[in-house]
Amino acid sequence: MHLLFESKPQIVDDKTRIGDWEIDLVIGKGHSGALVTIVERKTSFTVSTRVDDKSAKTVTAATIALLKPFKEVVLTITADNGKEFAYHEEMTESLKCDVYFADPYCSWQRGLNENTNGLLRQYWPKSTDFKKVSQSEVQDVIVKLNDRPRKKINYKTPAKLMAEYMAAIAA
Repeated sequence: MHLLFESKPQIVDDKTRIGDWEIDLVIGKGHSGALVTIVERKTSFTVSTRVDDKSAKTVTAATIALLKPFKEVVLTITADNGKEFAYHEEMTESLKCDVYFADPYCSWQRGLNENTNGLLRQYWPKSTDFKKVSQSEVQDVIVKLNDRPRKKINYKTPAKLMAEYMAAIAA
């Protein structure tokens, strides 16, 4: 089922609960490789992986693999209308979540993810060929982002907030 942005529950925009994620791709130079980036809206916790292509099959498999460890805290995913998200039903089924699509040309509807992609561009400018970037390098940068205190979360780190929440729901 294709869920439109305006049908998304208000609680997602309120950012009062953990479990609402935004997803996008950071494309490499000449469309050579990409990063799948997924950010949790309340905590700013980010997961990412490098992919060789932006096919819906590849992006869907990467998304499910990235979010599986957090399956208990995946309630919604908001994506843009790119073809790479065509297999959203597979994400919905595997992760037991709803997938919403932002309105065309309304990147602000996934503003946190756009901001996070900008932070990633500090490490990898638009001239980067992601096929030459190792998954280990991606993971190192994601750890740095998740360990960076953020003003919007009272100078806590995304990693600490997510770890605390995961521990609380496991208890």
